[in-house]
Amino acid sequence: MSEKRLEKKSKKGANKHKLPNLPVAIQGYEGSFHQVAARSFYGKNVQILPCATFPEVIKHSSDKRATMGGIMAIENSIAGSILPNYNLLQKSALFVAGEVYLQIDQHLMVNPGVQLADIKEVHSHPMALQQCLGFLNQQGWKLIETEDTALSAKHVHSRKSKHVAAIAGKLAAELFGLEIIAPKIHDVKNNYTRFLVLQQCPSEVEGANKASINFQTDHSRGRLSEVLTVIAKEGINLSKLQSFPIAGSKFKYGFHADLEFDDIAQYNKLIGKLEKKTASLRVLGVYKKGKFNK
Repeated sequence: MSEKRLEKKSKKGANKHKLPNLPVAIQGYEGSFHQVAARSFYGKNVQILPCATFPEVIKHSSDKRATMGGIMAIENSIAGSILPNYNLLQKSALFVAGEVYLQIDQHLMVNPGVQLADIKEVHSHPMALQQCLGFLNQQGWKLIETEDTALSAKHVHSRKSKHVAAIAGKLAAELFGLEIIAPKIHDVKNNYTRFLVLQQCPSEVEGANKASINFQTDHSRGRLSEVLTVIAKEGINLSKLQSFPIAGSKFKYGFHADLEFDDIAQYNKLIGKLEKKTASLRVLGVYKKGKFNK
């Protein structure tokens, strides 16, 4: 089976997300939103390998002796695309096996028995603090920036302080025995992050209806327009088109595209045509479109 094309016939049960034997690399610590995304895809019992940075996620996800792959955030409905992660993915040898859309709810959590009047400091990642300023500015608490939301929750638990609270997700509160004293304090209520499920080998997914590809054109006039026209004529939805600079070139760009289609035959037909219209084409993965999870 070619990396670029998939046959319609697939093994029975190929769309089941089997629990990995090895851990899955995630960015962040135990209780992070990346762990929630991993559980959403693989189930509650999935093992995780926490990583401090996204480059570490790619490194460990690529190590067949250490992990079965990884989970990596790729875009957010408020902040937009995470451009460095597109570059990391493009430079790696990993494949996209699925995606998870996760609603990001930020909660204020404390040790059991602590009241709002007891709080003097709130600890969390700078982005989480920024997302909750509407609530926090009404309180007058000291805001302390940390490297991770879940790690902030863990520190509140370990220090047993009655004067320090953390902002993190529900899973962190459950894992560290904290009480959510003020739920969903983020300013924008519909905040979703899209996570990619990364694996070391391309997978055959029954019922696949989405693909992620990277391509480059020869940069002649109108070439990109021709590529987009081919996609439109085949009745395939271009749900994402992201450009990124080609390192070492003089302002030349490659493109990441997410394609949504009805069946594999339709996708295979398109890929055959795109191969003739592009200077290079790499299929990152063919998988099932994710659903919006809360």
